[in-house]
Amino acid sequence: MNTASVNLKAKNLEAVYVDQHYNLVVECKQGSRKAQYELYKLYSKAMFNVAMRIVGDEAEAADVLQEAFVDAFKRLADFRQETTFGLWMKQIVVNKSISQLRKRKMELIAIDDVDVEAIPDADAFDEEEIQYQVSQVKRAIQMLPEGYRIVLSLYLLEGYDHEEISHIMKISVNTSRTQFMRAKRKLMEVLKLQGVNYN
Repeated sequence: MNTASVNLKAKNLEAVYVDQHYNLVVECKQGSRKAQYELYKLYSKAMFNVAMRIVGDEAEAADVLQEAFVDAFKRLADFRQETTFGLWMKQIVVNKSISQLRKRKMELIAIDDVDVEAIPDADAFDEEEIQYQVSQVKRAIQMLPEGYRIVLSLYLLEGYDHEEISHIMKISVNTSRTQFMRAKRKLMEVLKLQGVNYN
């Protein structure tokens, strides 16, 4: 097998890896309502869960979901398929969810002056261990104050790092880190009250 055919094969594999629903996206760009419905069916449940973890209210999460899909289908021509449709869609849902919270006039504690290194991390817990009781943890996260819940959800559940969270929420990286550390402690308190102990 020559180098050209190996490179072509690698590119084809990369295209398959990049987005398994590539054809549906192409059909959507051509105006297919059926393809839009198929994409909605494929992604709506996961995207609702993302919205729910951030806004913490089913009715609001449903509104966010609808707005996000309407927006995505309107902007589909801008989607260059450099990432998967799912990741692109998730970013829209996260942004819509944060906007929804801003409509509620969510206030994050301004703690830019706090030295993150000076905060002891005595209550830190093993993030892998927490996976054993995911449902309890998710319920406990929903009980946290809004600012804590959002940063913790974006970091632990959605996989964003602090730089990305600071960009999404328009806060400093330092504020994101500090909110996360305080949110972990608060989460531990809530879990202890529920009889769950990770120490």
